[in-house]
Amino acid sequence: MSKMIFVNLPVADLARSQAFYEALGFTNNPQFTNENAAAMAWSDTIVVMLLSHPFWKTFTSKTIPNAKESAQVLLCLSMDGREAVDGIVAEATAAGGAGDPTPTQDMGFMYGRSFEDPDGHIWEVMWMDPKAAAGEMPVEHVEI
Repeated sequence: MSKMIFVNLPVADLARSQAFYEALGFTNNPQFTNENAAAMAWSDTIVVMLLSHPFWKTFTSKTIPNAKESAQVLLCLSMDGREAVDGIVAEATAAGGAGDPTPTQDMGFMYGRSFEDPDGHIWEVMWMDPKAAAGEMPVEHVEI
């Protein structure tokens, strides 16, 4: 089996969350989906596991934070172009999410925006010029 990442997210309404991620192009894997969880594939190696709150609580005794009020992680997906970045933010907004909860980043060689899912989990989406990613062109570094 190749190395994969499974991002587990607690969700208040599993059906609503599954529909949201499907609207963005994630594919449901019914083999690992039931009334407690939904496996949503972004690629062959990236799967988002949507877990109902009661099911999430079987994995940890820690409190489920309200992602609309606090953030523990910023998840980031790469896209094939600037238009694809703008497109998925528009799709997320149309599907019940919130567009651009974090500032848009436009550095010329890299472009990024963000959206929140219905539970408030922040997803950044970005495109980077392939030449910059391969180290074939100099890029200006932005001080943080």
